Parts: sequence; structure tokens; C-alpha cells
Amino acid sequence: MNFLKNVLATFVGIILFCMMSFFLLLIVGVVASAGGSSSSSKSTKNNSVIKLDLADVTNDYGGSVYIEEFDFRETNNDGLINVLQAIEYAKNDDKIKGISIENNSSSLGVTQRKAIMEQLEAFKKTGKFVVAYADYYSQGEYYLASVADTVYMNPMGSIDFKGLASEVLYMKDLQEKTGIHMEVIRHGKYKSAVEPFLQQTMSNENKEQLTVLLNSIWESYVGDISKNRKISVETLNNVATNLNARNANLALENKLIDKIAYLDQYHSGIKKALGIKTDEEINEIEILDYIKNTHLNSSKIAAKDQIAVIFAQGEIQGGEGSVNTIGEKSINRALKEARTNDKIKAVVLRVNSPGGSALTSDIIWREIELTKKVKPVVVSMGDVAASGGYYIACNANRIFAEPGTITGSIGVFGMVPNFKKVADKFGVNAETVKTHENADGYSVFEEMSPKYRQTLTESIEIIYDTFISRVAVGRGIDKAKVDEMAQGRIWTGTMAKELGLVDELGSLDDAIAYAAKLVKTDDYKVKLYPEYEIELADLFRKFLGMSVSTAGQDAIKKEIGTENYELLQRMNYLKQSQGVQAMMPYHLSIK
Repeated sequence: MNFLKNVLATFVGIILFCMMSFFLLLIVGVVASAGGSSSSSKSTKNNSVIKLDLADVTNDYGGSVYIEEFDFRETNNDGLINVLQAIEYAKNDDKIKGISIENNSSSLGVTQRKAIMEQLEAFKKTGKFVVAYADYYSQGEYYLASVADTVYMNPMGSIDFKGLASEVLYMKDLQEKTGIHMEVIRHGKYKSAVEPFLQQTMSNENKEQLTVLLNSIWESYVGDISKNRKISVETLNNVATNLNARNANLALENKLIDKIAYLDQYHSGIKKALGIKTDEEINEIEILDYIKNTHLNSSKIAAKDQIAVIFAQGEIQGGEGSVNTIGEKSINRALKEARTNDKIKAVVLRVNSPGGSALTSDIIWREIELTKKVKPVVVSMGDVAASGGYYIACNANRIFAEPGTITGSIGVFGMVPNFKKVADKFGVNAETVKTHENADGYSVFEEMSPKYRQTLTESIEIIYDTFISRVAVGRGIDKAKVDEMAQGRIWTGTMAKELGLVDELGSLDDAIAYAAKLVKTDDYKVKLYPEYEIELADLFRKFLGMSVSTAGQDAIKKEIGTENYELLQRMNYLKQSQGVQAMMPYHLSIK
């Protein structure tokens, strides 16, 4: 018997030793492979063309992560900022002769596409070519493609050029039928983030702001296409109204495209521009591969000064944050480093956020106040800088926005679920024992008490008053006037400039240039922040390909579609949000 016990113990010991050895080797392998991955990239050949495939470019900033215990760091160079830097670099790269936008499909916003468009315009001025081809153009992809010297389209293709629309789902009746409803308190007659839970039809205020917003964005959108294609705005509006780009012949007739061709004919045109034979291969390098090359080169450039560009992108949720969410830990850590680093002379905060936690927004606002006392802070607004996104921007020394930026939405709300009706329906009764009158707070199984509603309303009012006070002081506008144009209403960048909510219409580059001018330097390089601290488990998941959670998310997306999945995620966020929220009314996607 003892012999069997000893054999079993030895066997178990060997297994445990092997498992520990495996995981130790895995850790070393993960760190080594991740740390060395940035050095592998395709080389750029002579007489090359960049393929501008933006399918994997979703954020302004790709993000930088680290694990403190292992002194491990890794940077993802797949953000919009990297694309812009790469195109800038390509202007003076003798190996690059042109850029091809071929069947591009991305989820970039209109202001992100505008930034790329402006870089492509500068690229063309060097004498290099930009061409575009698609089997089918969405409105967003056509907007970017319109900057090309020559726009091609498949003979069976079309352009989805029809104007802008926004659809909002209302769920009051659904709540009545299920017995589950949301208890909502808000300040701001335009604060329609929670409107779908309160009523079954759109309010007049929401219809008003949506109509004004969409018309303003369309005006900017169609104005750029008019300039690029040398077609009047009136003509473009007529094309949209009558769907006169619904097939290739109509698109050519109305001058939205230059040539009807198949993909091989498009490639033949590129070969002719390159001066190579028709049977030769085009030296093509994808933009993300080219970014790796330009990143390695640009990192060697020495400069006396630095401008810190801190990216605040995604919903404001608190905590550490990530490349897709804003947390006070990573943002404030970046702000502190920027103001204590003598090489950094100014800070540019790039905001692309619909808002979120009011508490987190105020914590970040405070850190910006402290930074301003040491170094200037300039804000650059991306596609969205609304509600909490505007909160963290309002006290900057200068605010830049794009014409199509969605901003404002100065308002707050609180929302909690209630299951009283569904509990009654299924015979569930909640009983509470407490030591003090308000010890139980709020129960999802009981109707919200007048006392709790009063307390929550008081909190909403205090935060709203604080919000408009921050804006009044930061923007130098009378508080009563801020309240008048606040109320949760959203504005485009163009309208916000007229109201004094932003200072200038311009790009991220414009904001950086202005920051450099403030500190009187022309010898500087840009340093990107923040750096996100991650756990070792996150690195394992990355090394293994995807987590179980990611696999589940991908399965759901495949089943219900990406758009429906995003709607589900947004509804889930609103249900799980803790504390008072400063959130934009809805997500607006232009296609």
C-alpha cells in the first residue's frame, strides 16, 4: 500500500513540476515574442504603392500597455495617428510613388476620414498619385475616396449616396409588457440618452436637435466632396435626393467617379502610372506594414522639445481604462508625467468620447486644472467630445474641433432598473429589516421611494450645476448663458464655435502646432500617451489569440450582426452604469 502511495505521490509531483515548467516557459515566451514583435515588418521596395486598407484601424490611438512586474512594454501602432504620420512620412519617401484606396472598408468616423483626406491632399501636392477603386462605395468610403486623382468603380457597382438618417429605438411599451422598467432622473430637456426608456415616441426637442445636427454634418460632408470633385453642392444634393449614383453609369454621368472598370483594369492603370510592364507585379505595401517602417525611422529623430498627446477615447467608465475606454488612472498618470517631465513643453488632449461617469469626468477635469498651472493644455476633439467628453475638455487653454465633431450635450442623468412588476407577476416579495430609515437605499424589487428619488434628484442637480459652472469658468461665458445652451443639447463643431464652446475649427495637427506655438518651439517631436497597465492574464489571452469572452463576443456578433451587437452593448452599459452619468444621447454612425 505504501508503495502505491509513493508511486502516486511521485507521479503527481512530476505532473505538477511539468505544469509549472510549462507555465514558466510560456511566460518567458509571451514576453519575448510580444517584446520582439514590433521589430518584424515588411520592407518597402523601390517604386512602391501604399495600399490604404483601414479595416483594422478603429481608434485615434492604438495604445501602449505594460506589466510592471516583468518590466514589459508594448505599443500598438494601428491608430489613426499612426496612419497620418505614415502618410506624412511617405510624402518624402522616394520609394513610395502613390497610394491606392482599394475596396476599403472601415468603421472610422467622418472626422477621422477627414483627417486622412487632408493628409492625402498634402501627399498629392508632392506630385505623387492617389487612386481609388471599389466594387461598392458606402457614403463614408466614398467621402474618403473623393480625394483621389482618379476614382474607379466596378461596372456592377453603386454608391450609397442618399443623405443622412438616424434611427432611435423606443422601449417604453416593451418595459410595460415585460414588467422591467428603468427609473430615470435627468436634467436637460435635450438629455435624450434615457428618452427611449421614458416614452414610446421621439420628443419634439430630440427631433429638433437631430434635424439640425444631421443637416450640419451633411453640409460639412458634402462641402468636402464638392471641393474634391469640383461638383456643386446643389448638384450633389440632387444626386442624393434622386439616388443618382445607384449604378455605375449614373455615378459616371454625374461625375462622382472617373472610370468604370474591373479590378484588373484598375491595376493596369496603376502599372502605367508606375511605368512598369503589364505583366509585372505592383510593389504594394499595406499601410499597417508601412507604419511599422515609418515608426522605426521616426523614433530615431532627435528633437530638443516634446509635445505630449494624450488620447482620451471611448466611454468614460473609471478605473485604469483601456484603448477603448477612459479611466482616470491611466489619463491622470499621463497628465502627471507630462507636467513633471522637463522635456515636455505642452499637452494636447485628444478627446473622442460620448461621455460616461460624471465622477470620473470631474476627477480628470481636476488633473487638467493642476496641469494647466504648469504647462498649457490644448484640446483636439475627434468625432465625438460630448457630455462627459466635453466636461474633460472645457477647461483647456484652447479647444479645437472639426466641423463635423459632435459635442456639447451638457447635461446629466441617473438611471436604475426596477423589477417590481415582474416580481409581483411571479409571486416574489422582498422584505427588508433595517436599523435606520434610509439604510436599505434602493431595492430593485420595490417602487422607488419619494425619499430616494429626492436624494437622487439632488445629486443630479448638484452635478449639473457643477458641470455648467466648470464650462462657464473654463470658457469665460456667463453661467446663465451656458445653462441656456446646455440642457443636454448636442452641437456640431461648427455650431459649437459660433456658441463659444470651442475656439477653432481644425485638426489634431492644428492643435499640436498651436500648442508648440504657445511654448515657442519649432524643434519638437510628439510623444503619445497614455500607457495602460495590464495584468499578466491579459497578456496570456493575447498570446493565445483570444479569450473565452472574446470568442463569445465574436460568436454573438456573427449571429446578430455588428450593428445590433453595438446596440446591445450600449443598452447594457446604460443598465449597468453606476452613479450619475454625463452621456451623449445616442451613438451616431455615418455610412
